[in-house]
Amino acid sequence: MNRRLPAPAQVAANLGLTVSTVADHLLDDPVVLALQVMRRLPPRARTAAADALAGAGGGPLAVLTALGHAAAGRPAELGALVRSRVGQASPVERVHLADVLTAAQEPELADELLSGTPSGTRGWSEARARWHWHHGQVDEAIAVLTTRGRPGRLRARFYSEHRALTGGLTLLSGRDVKRAVGYEPTPRRVLHVLTNSLPHTGSGYAQRSHSLLLATREAGWHPEAVTRLGWPVQTGVLRARSADEVDGVLYHRLLTPRLEPGMDHRLAQHARLLLDLVLDRRPAVLHTTTHWVNAVVTRAVAEAVGIPWVYEVRGQLADTWASTRGPEAKRSQRYRLFQARESEAVRSADAVVTLGEQMARRIAADGVPRGEIVLSPNAVGGAFLQTPRDAHQARSELGLDAAAEYIGTVSSIVPYEGLDDLLRAAAILAPRRPRLRVLLVGDGTDLPRLRQLAVELGIDDRLVTTGRVDRSLAPLYHRALDVFCVPRKDMDVTRSVTPMKPLEAMASERPTLVSALPALREIVTDGVTGITVPPEDPAAWAGALESVLSDPEWARSLGQAARAWVVAERTWGSNAERYAALYARLGAAESRPNEPSATGRPYTRGE
Repeated sequence: MNRRLPAPAQVAANLGLTVSTVADHLLDDPVVLALQVMRRLPPRARTAAADALAGAGGGPLAVLTALGHAAAGRPAELGALVRSRVGQASPVERVHLADVLTAAQEPELADELLSGTPSGTRGWSEARARWHWHHGQVDEAIAVLTTRGRPGRLRARFYSEHRALTGGLTLLSGRDVKRAVGYEPTPRRVLHVLTNSLPHTGSGYAQRSHSLLLATREAGWHPEAVTRLGWPVQTGVLRARSADEVDGVLYHRLLTPRLEPGMDHRLAQHARLLLDLVLDRRPAVLHTTTHWVNAVVTRAVAEAVGIPWVYEVRGQLADTWASTRGPEAKRSQRYRLFQARESEAVRSADAVVTLGEQMARRIAADGVPRGEIVLSPNAVGGAFLQTPRDAHQARSELGLDAAAEYIGTVSSIVPYEGLDDLLRAAAILAPRRPRLRVLLVGDGTDLPRLRQLAVELGIDDRLVTTGRVDRSLAPLYHRALDVFCVPRKDMDVTRSVTPMKPLEAMASERPTLVSALPALREIVTDGVTGITVPPEDPAAWAGALESVLSDPEWARSLGQAARAWVVAERTWGSNAERYAALYARLGAAESRPNEPSATGRPYTRGE
């Protein structure tokens, strides 16, 4: 049972988890830990911290300077610093600089440093192992630590992740399974097994989850949710409780003073705690989302208690990982193993849900009949269904210049969003559109690089960045834009995953420009509900933007047609109807005996 601790005891347990997590990361990869900490700071504090480190100077402090450039997203300065130090840096300093370069997505220069440094140097084997791991070379990373390094924490961590990636783990013991004998589910109760959630993050993932929970409740079901092991304490929320209630929806937390070492043992710990919660709450169906880590834990618990489980594919995380590396990443061992686990998850689930047709085709290629895949596209609700406010009023409330022309996005600021192409398009337009501004609402790893790029393009005075904003302000920021832009790069992940942000912009009656990619073409009809533009082509984007900005009537008609389509076709209520039908088909609407079978698998798809 997931017992609630008194507030002081819970904070003490959370503090223990935080200290142990920080200690683990500090010992495994201190450079990545430092970058993650700085990236979670508010934008101004992050910039100040990065600049302070970058100003540390050369000599013994060169590693700190390199870390500052990495945190600030200045690859040119980072590369120049490292090359200036190569001839005079000690072997240990070269190893530390290589670690910074690998963490900063500059592995080629890291390879140069490590190749020119004696392999017996302190920390060399760990740095080379991290370099292999960055490239998805799992066996090579372990081999380096086995033949050159000392048996230690990093090798143990890589071994454990390798065991998890190769599959076949037994997560629950016979004793755990015996506890589930005689399980009686509560009809119409659904437990969503999530990665994260409101109120501790406002990500698109969390927004979608919450919208679906509310909509299925309106459809007559009783949804609750639980987030991943250790979350949100691991992201710095020390005062997290064992449960939160948001709009009447209960979100459970799986909190413990310490996580077990190794990914394989941690998955087993996750499964045991989830089983405790399931035995307490008695759901009739479990519903989880990508990626495969959620799936294997959910599957183990569902099989133990004898209820069906649903796997919702919201993205292609292997492709997301590969998008920050070169094309060879898709040929790596890590990518292949990751994809194998995802394929196994969709084939073993009692039902599969996904966001769009492109993703459904990929799932079908893994062996799930296309007719059995339920589409649950991203949608809108709440404030986005209300009559949109006037743009000038929205800008006034947000403190923006009412007379300016705003193009931009409300999004996570990551490289595959292609916002560098938007800045380059803005630089093309800037000389003839003096009132043009680029508004980027959100935060992410690519924000420092984009700020630096704006300086290089001479439009830093045109760039407005907000960092993370409260989710209640998102509709206002959508309405404040003259043109909403989704200039995504042409990658596997962007060709198949349909994002939520253009739908929210369309519901806000904003003319919406998107990259001409298959997933985005599913939601934008070119010239009718928006404009599709060739990806990674700043000149084409500049031309499309100027056409819309120069024709207010056309812009208005695009926005009105977009809103009409979204309101008619893409609401959370319509998705809830699909879920209700799916859950009923799985037998979760009525009382029924659910004794686990001899194999632990009481259902087959389509039963």
